[in-house]
Amino acid sequence: MANPPYRARPSDRADRILAQVEAARGEIVAFTADMIRIPTVNPPGESYRDCAELIGRRLGEAGFDVEYVEPEGLPEHTAAHPRVNVIGRGVGEGAGKRIHLNGHFDVVPAGDGWSVDPFGGLVKDGRIYGRGASDMKSGIAAAVFAVEAIRRAGIDLRGAVDVSGTVDEESGGFAGVAHLCRTGSVTGDNTDYAIIPEPFGPDRVCVGHRGVYWFDVVARGHAAHGSMPHLGRSAIDDMGAVLEAFRTRVGPRLAALRSSLPVVPGHSRRPSLNVNAIEGGQAGETDQTPCVADRCTATFDRRFIPEESLDDVREEVMDAVARVAAEDPGRSLSVVDRLVVHPVRTPPGSPVVAALSNAIRAVRGHDATLVASPGTYDQKHFARIGGIEHCVAYGPGPLAEAHQPDESCGVDDLVACTQVLALAVLELAGLDAG
Repeated sequence: MANPPYRARPSDRADRILAQVEAARGEIVAFTADMIRIPTVNPPGESYRDCAELIGRRLGEAGFDVEYVEPEGLPEHTAAHPRVNVIGRGVGEGAGKRIHLNGHFDVVPAGDGWSVDPFGGLVKDGRIYGRGASDMKSGIAAAVFAVEAIRRAGIDLRGAVDVSGTVDEESGGFAGVAHLCRTGSVTGDNTDYAIIPEPFGPDRVCVGHRGVYWFDVVARGHAAHGSMPHLGRSAIDDMGAVLEAFRTRVGPRLAALRSSLPVVPGHSRRPSLNVNAIEGGQAGETDQTPCVADRCTATFDRRFIPEESLDDVREEVMDAVARVAAEDPGRSLSVVDRLVVHPVRTPPGSPVVAALSNAIRAVRGHDATLVASPGTYDQKHFARIGGIEHCVAYGPGPLAEAHQPDESCGVDDLVACTQVLALAVLELAGLDAG
């Protein structure tokens, strides 16, 4: 007979916490469903205040001091679509560490292909459905109830735990976590560890992400009547040469690289270059005309791994475009930067990784799997702006369902992640002397 999986023996305090999470199963699911029913769609940033206040009320009921933070002066913060972040400040004895649990409550548009109401918060056959069920309103619920379970178990911590719900992660997080870090609300001066319950599932701890170089290539041609194209120059044709060069010259080299960062899925351990969008035609015109296109813009998404430097990545792009331009003196091509995000990685031996790994072993009965994200998330802001290096992602929901129709999260996984977060917080914040 095979041996059962190893399961660490929790302490009496841990047993009480686990029991409190299980007892709150219905509340956790209901809170997740309530958040899903608020369509916090980004863009443009709908219903942010409603969702922030829902989270704030729940945090207030759990004993947190609640603060709402609006990024005054940022262009995305408007009267029509105000950006409203919420922070629940926990109370501790001061001798222990301070942990910050953060989740974003904005979601991408629902799109087509749903078999259920994307904002209905349906619970069926052990799963909760809706836009944000996986990415990442279930994670916010897990964070809130992880701390609440410790409180209900009657356990005092030497340290303290803060919980925040923030905006705009899906569009970069600049009015959300970046703003909190930039203005001093959350920094390495007041926070030791950060955990972001992004949807990597109950057994995986995410220790970083790849980098992004997002840029446009602009081709300029010469307009002419469509019946006499020989009198003009098609910017779209010139862009075609750029696309072919990226495919045949850059693509094979990227396919040969592989990072030591444990990015999932496995193919994403390689760098990549994707065409996000192409727009061409007559400059300044929105309707199609019978003319040779004098303008074409293509937007590219270059994901790079820690083994690559941004300077080398940018130089490779510039060189490829310059070579295409040099092949035909009539070509006019330029590169315009849009966005840069550097890769991040949690330091080896981080206490927050150890605490989550111990908790996963206790709750799930096996070792944690360390992974990294193919896309970026708010760890970049905690690390690079806030100076909080000991930051990871850990939370419920299947990563593959993020942004998909019929997005969902298993209720058992939601409860398990809540238990793991609670035990990790217990280890990181420390118990009081009593």
